[in-house]
Amino acid sequence: MTWHSAQDVTCTCKTADSYNVTEKGEHGACRCDKSSRVNEGTRWILHLVIVTFALLYLGLRLYTSPPSKILESQADEFLCQQAAPITPSKNKGLLEDLDDIFATRDFQLKAYESLGGAIRIPTQTWDDYGRPGEDSRWDVLGKLHEYLESRFPFVHAKLSKTVVNHYALVYSWKGKDASLKPVLLTAHQDVVPVEPLTLDQWVQPPFSGYFDGEWIWGRGSCDDKSGLIGSLTAVEALLEQGFEPTRSFVLAYGIDEERGGIEGATAIRDHLLSAYGPDSFSLLVDEGGGYGEENGIIWSQPAVAEKGQLNVRMEVDTPGGHSSRPPAHTGIGILASLITELEANPHIPHLYRDGTYYKQLQCHAEHDSQLPATMRRIIKEARENDVALKQLETELIASLPAFKHIAGTTQAVDVIAGGVKVNALPEQAHVIVNHRIADYSSVKELQAHFADVVWPVAEHFNLSLDAFGTLYGDKSAAAGHVQLSDAFGNALNPAPVTPTSGDAYEFISGTILATLKRSFRERESKMRAVVAPGLSLGNTDTRHYWNLTRHIFRYGHQDSRDCYNGAHTVNEAKRATGFLEMIRFFDLLILSADESSLL
Repeated sequence: MTWHSAQDVTCTCKTADSYNVTEKGEHGACRCDKSSRVNEGTRWILHLVIVTFALLYLGLRLYTSPPSKILESQADEFLCQQAAPITPSKNKGLLEDLDDIFATRDFQLKAYESLGGAIRIPTQTWDDYGRPGEDSRWDVLGKLHEYLESRFPFVHAKLSKTVVNHYALVYSWKGKDASLKPVLLTAHQDVVPVEPLTLDQWVQPPFSGYFDGEWIWGRGSCDDKSGLIGSLTAVEALLEQGFEPTRSFVLAYGIDEERGGIEGATAIRDHLLSAYGPDSFSLLVDEGGGYGEENGIIWSQPAVAEKGQLNVRMEVDTPGGHSSRPPAHTGIGILASLITELEANPHIPHLYRDGTYYKQLQCHAEHDSQLPATMRRIIKEARENDVALKQLETELIASLPAFKHIAGTTQAVDVIAGGVKVNALPEQAHVIVNHRIADYSSVKELQAHFADVVWPVAEHFNLSLDAFGTLYGDKSAAAGHVQLSDAFGNALNPAPVTPTSGDAYEFISGTILATLKRSFRERESKMRAVVAPGLSLGNTDTRHYWNLTRHIFRYGHQDSRDCYNGAHTVNEAKRATGFLEMIRFFDLLILSADESSLL
């Protein structure tokens, strides 16, 4: 293998038997690795692997290997051991009865219409909302509540409902054994707004809730009214059969997840902490990861980690004046230079052995026989060999564009404003930069990186800098000022990582596997399935629930093929049979959790 170093010194590897063969040239040194670049076929397969991860929103993967209890050592985590499918024994007959009921056309059409009716109530949430009770735009949620009461009479007759902060809903289903920690199931009632200019691009109107025989159309069908209606439908079906739980269950539905859960999830959190106390739930299941087919395997990925976020407002203040006597660089021009420097210095993604994405790779190395042997070897050797770990990281950065989005901190310049008149120099211009913070990083680390990139440019233009409260330069002597701040006051560190060894992870994995094995659809029931830990790239309401349990799983049991065009865009639609599988997952989870010793 021959290539050129940064100093343009030609280097040639004489052996492939060692990881650290170097040849020093006159101006520098080059290094040869045991394996240079994987071939194009390997790159293509790896690209498919990682893009599939991204398309599943926070996950995908599952396995059915010989039943084996998940062990607690780090080495066993690397091996991606699989749990046995978990189904209830005491309630086995009830589960079979539910399967028969779910197979009837009457039940299916009723369930599909339950989701369709909820979609027809346009619970759109905007970022500029006032407080509930003060801003009338929240009132549409009242119509949704009336609909839920009419659609799910057993839920509203048997469960205790509490409304917090006007519209957030908490349903408590009291079990017979108060010593058992309850299970918390969450979802959200709100949806992102529909852009009016896109209305003519929809196959069916965005709030039609129309069922065309295959798809249920409309905003929220995938995110997240299917989770809301699916969980309520599952509980309603159990109540209709006379089921009385041993363990308590709580259903909690936020009202503004799409803008950060500012009013809904925070109120739900405070209510649950008051009623139950901290660390009071055995596990929490919210929207998030799903499953999908790849290389002849169904992979399911419950998200056990979630990225943090920081929206940075970068403001440039410069003297005004008449545009007929402009300086060499206006404030807008300086802001453009700052943006250019930021985009020239993106965050470099890294692999860490305790990182969630690294564990995903280990699962592929153990269970995906179609992953090229060279890549499987590198992934496995990286468990203990630091050079192999670096080589794997380098290959992913070079070959797979999606790697930086999944494994690293991202930055996106999304909002810009400045100037008021064409003949007046801008006195103020600002930009807002969105970041999703890698699970191994932090808000503080991101702020330091941002300041380090911006300060040399500010100094070049003789500007002072206030970077999140730290002052650079002499503001009184500077020609202008740059201010860096948290744009909305909602900075968030990455979530605590749910343990991927131990009872709760075994329970959720076994429940997923059992649901797939019992699926009405042949692909799920016949194909080998594997569960791997997932990473949520977005931020869910679970950001507010960290004190309620260590065991948070962001998982909606959605097949990637069952959302017509994803979420937050035109032509959002849910495949009806996929929605039915979600309902079945919730029922199996409730019945298994009710008697499982793992919780």
